[in-house]
Amino acid sequence: MHQAGRRHEKRTEGRAGGRAGAVALLLAGAMALTACGSGDSASGDRRAVSSDTREGQGSTGGGQPAPDGAAPEKGRSGAPAGEAGDVARLDVQPPDYLSTFALDVDTASYGYARRTLGDGRLPSPEEVRPEEFVNSFRQGYERPKGPGFSVNVDGARIGSGKGGGGGTGASDWSLLRVGLATEAAPSTAERPPAALTFVVDISGSMAETGRLDLVRKSLTLLTDELRDDDSLSLVTFSDEAETRLPMTRIKDNRNRIKDVVGEMRPDQSTNVEAGITRGYEESVEGHRKGATNRVVLLSDALANTGDTEADGILEKIDSNRREYGITLFGVGVGSDYGDAFMERLTNKGDGNTTYVGDEAQARKVFVDQLPAHLEIRARDAKAQVAFDRKTVKSFRLIGYENRKVADEDFRDDSVDGGEVGPGHTVTALYAVRLREGASGTVAKATVRWLDPKTREAQEETGTATTGAIDGSLWGGGGDRLQVAAVAAYFADHLRNGDLPGAPGLGELASRAAGLAETTEDSSVTKLAKAIGQADRIEQGSGTDDEPESGEGEGEIG
Repeated sequence: MHQAGRRHEKRTEGRAGGRAGAVALLLAGAMALTACGSGDSASGDRRAVSSDTREGQGSTGGGQPAPDGAAPEKGRSGAPAGEAGDVARLDVQPPDYLSTFALDVDTASYGYARRTLGDGRLPSPEEVRPEEFVNSFRQGYERPKGPGFSVNVDGARIGSGKGGGGGTGASDWSLLRVGLATEAAPSTAERPPAALTFVVDISGSMAETGRLDLVRKSLTLLTDELRDDDSLSLVTFSDEAETRLPMTRIKDNRNRIKDVVGEMRPDQSTNVEAGITRGYEESVEGHRKGATNRVVLLSDALANTGDTEADGILEKIDSNRREYGITLFGVGVGSDYGDAFMERLTNKGDGNTTYVGDEAQARKVFVDQLPAHLEIRARDAKAQVAFDRKTVKSFRLIGYENRKVADEDFRDDSVDGGEVGPGHTVTALYAVRLREGASGTVAKATVRWLDPKTREAQEETGTATTGAIDGSLWGGGGDRLQVAAVAAYFADHLRNGDLPGAPGLGELASRAAGLAETTEDSSVTKLAKAIGQADRIEQGSGTDDEPESGEGEGEIG
């Protein structure tokens, strides 16, 4: 789904030869260090350009220092003196103070992590995506009155806070929250009709309890929720793909659809390539103008036959995807789940992922959420946060490593972004180190997207000042900001990160439990339980809890 980002390379060039050139190079290095600020890391590699991959910047997103107020501006010439009056000109690139990424509403990483912890295991660090942990929780942002986004920017000082629980190394760090929200989802009756092609994995691995049986239940539930003017087709795959049901109007066909769903049985290997290819063929064949046309993949994503690379699979149907505007929604199941593979597929398929662990979560996704969230409200949505060099010394974007976009591509509408539906929220958290005594603007956040119908570009902005992030996070920040912080710190811990001010798991679990009471939110209670499970596993005491269903709490679309 996403165009590759290019990492900006800070570099200096000595333009004189001999001894003067050597002096120039040394001075250039000194100036670059000054620009980065003492003790702050900077991203110094060039972003590699490929069809869709964005390289990450380490476990915490990498520190990208805002330019020092005293740093030379781009193109400004320095003139260190050499012997005999030689002068060397230096063109110094200031450090990057922009952060640009494609929007993401996935929640599967958090859901699968909860399932793994419930099974008594820690998730693999590479499967942990902090943005999906954070986006699994409601944030209570003010929503726009019409199409587009609202932009909410706030934060708090990390510090030691109430109860002395700010972790270590956080005295001059703050947490900045950039929150984006779309208009509330309409009632099912008000949305456009939908043409859905379900691509169901019936490979041998789907025989495990909680896989194909859960898929059958999910589709049965959804069939009763769809409108009469909606359409549905069904493709199954194992070694090969088979069309079980061509695109069929729901009206007067609900029992027929349920019968076809009930006949699905586990078979052999997992040829995701065959299933996706056939699914898109069926979606094109049954394409309905003015409707929401979507392929929904239900699988444990453990591909072992055919093309097993996401890029290769989606390249085969790329023209149909673009021409017909078909999006791909991935629903993961199973205790062994190819999370990274499913995410990669949906990224390239202009869609998103969630994870379903039991019937309650199946009902939540297929009854409460999917029917209302089918419509796309924003295509190729990107966010860019500009930090003020006068107030900000350095910053870290928490997560979004594989969503990064080159800063210069923010307003290039040919570069893919993220697709967002109605009623969605997207949160990006930054660890921000302010300059001593700083006062004024901290950051300006801009979201840019294409109208799904007209393809016209639109933008909305929001700004935060030092006053907006001056309160204490723990005990002083808003409850929802604290929930986001707990989720982010939890994810960072699971992937061995080093965010400033990180509390231990025991303290995080305690804070989550307290927030569950104040917010009266069952999803925060489940977060506290998951953190407690991780703490016990790390201490070698295991867990006596019942296995978790693994559901994420965020909305899908």
